[in-house]
Amino acid sequence: MELYIDDRQDKVKLDKDIFEAVENAIKETLLLEGKSLNYEISLTFVDNEEIRKLNREYRKVDRETDVLSFPMEQDESQFPVPMLGDIVISAEKTLEQSIEYGHSFVREISYLTVHSMLHLLGYDHMNENEKLTMRNKEKEVMEKLKIFKNGRED
Repeated sequence: MELYIDDRQDKVKLDKDIFEAVENAIKETLLLEGKSLNYEISLTFVDNEEIRKLNREYRKVDRETDVLSFPMEQDESQFPVPMLGDIVISAEKTLEQSIEYGHSFVREISYLTVHSMLHLLGYDHMNENEKLTMRNKEKEVMEKLKIFKNGRED
């Protein structure tokens, strides 16, 4: 797996534990789906202002959000390491949500990474059935990661 991480924000200090957590979340999501780890994925951390601009440009929604997913549409057989897509996470929004929901920053960033990976793999939550399927998969990966509400096994 080739994971490219770009930290383009200065609101939240990110360290190797955070980068390790997102890498583990990506791996576990791929494994849950029966996929190989032979993918290229880019993950960019931005602040609320930047994600709001991206959300407005790509989704026509003029507000900040926590995560955006940009799946790549390509024939995987044409590339030695196919590009799965891009993930953009607002580190600032992630921190706000971790405080609001009462759990660790690592837990929230892991969850958002899993959520986004499922989007890259073709899942969505536009109707109740899709939403239930996606939530169950998110829960399964988070259990495998042993990251629960308070950032530890309960």
